[in-house]
Amino acid sequence: MRPPVEVSVLIVSLLAPGVLYTINNIPALQEPLPILGLGMFILGFVLLLLRLTVSNQTKVDPLFYVFAEFSFTCMVGLTNALEQDGFISGFMGFYLKKGEPHLSTAYAVMMSYWDGIVHFILFLNIIHRMFRGKSYRSLGLLWAGSSIANQIVHIPGVVIGKYGSNIRPGFWRNVPFFLAPFWAASVLFSRPREMPVVTADKISAEQKKGLLFRPIDLLLSLMLLGAMAFSVFRGFVVLDCPLDTCFTYIYQYEPYLKDPVVFPRVMMLVYLFYAMPLMAFFTYGLRTPGCSWMLDSTIFFAGAMAQSQWCHIGASQHSRTPYTYRVPADKWWPVITLNVLLAALPALLALRCHANPVYFMKPVPEGQTNKEKKKN
Repeated sequence: MRPPVEVSVLIVSLLAPGVLYTINNIPALQEPLPILGLGMFILGFVLLLLRLTVSNQTKVDPLFYVFAEFSFTCMVGLTNALEQDGFISGFMGFYLKKGEPHLSTAYAVMMSYWDGIVHFILFLNIIHRMFRGKSYRSLGLLWAGSSIANQIVHIPGVVIGKYGSNIRPGFWRNVPFFLAPFWAASVLFSRPREMPVVTADKISAEQKKGLLFRPIDLLLSLMLLGAMAFSVFRGFVVLDCPLDTCFTYIYQYEPYLKDPVVFPRVMMLVYLFYAMPLMAFFTYGLRTPGCSWMLDSTIFFAGAMAQSQWCHIGASQHSRTPYTYRVPADKWWPVITLNVLLAALPALLALRCHANPVYFMKPVPEGQTNKEKKKN
């Protein structure tokens, strides 16, 4: 009798530390080009193992291979984080020297923890639901947002930062891991979502309420406006705005924004040009009835902001960040509080949309009951 698919994926993923330890002790495999070739071979071999684990299945969702393959790399990331923080040793030395030296930075360590813990748990839950015929669409969108946010900061940060002059062939293994989340997100967004059917009268009554009569939505709208202003301000800060306020902030509150690894600078620009417009759309969606796109996009955005803020907050405090770039002790509480709120706001917005989606639904014919389901 075969074990459940998620157990098989777990077993395959746990092979990652052993593979790293073996390569770390074979000098012939520790040159830049062999590292890239061996890495691609290992990923291909893992894919073959995963194919064998589902060979008895008549139909397999193609997204399974994405989630399962990423599960293996999650264990590579966790191994890296644990080694950089001194909990283990003898696994990643070769790769940091000849593969991706930037993985020793504070940002990369926090990114690796997120991959190895949060993403890995998400993958096992998604695969569990996938093979039991349950919906995993929301969990998938949460991961897609998180992973895309990770890659659009990680890859440009390496190329234009202090490690840009030391890019090795192993870095290019990130290309498929950059493209796969975009493809997965497009697949998930195109699939129909399940929603409870609510009577037209109830939908109409809810959607007639103005923003002032929906205090939670009003509060979320105000918080979104504040987050937009904060994102614009920090965008100006990293663009070297000459205003005294910007100068004071970057030197006295968040000096991490000028860290030469440039991951925080890239992140603030992503917030300015991508997150801020999305928050403007969400503000519109909270005051305009029937914006059903809010239900998916808020989950995607919550995943993106949670990952980004985890890495940003963690790296700004991490011992691998030079002391001069860490948050000053006397400004710790206001800076961390603002950053935590920026991570929590999208999650609260997504919870609000899914706890009571009536305001965002299209009217349906009367006579249908709340127990029925429809594809929206």
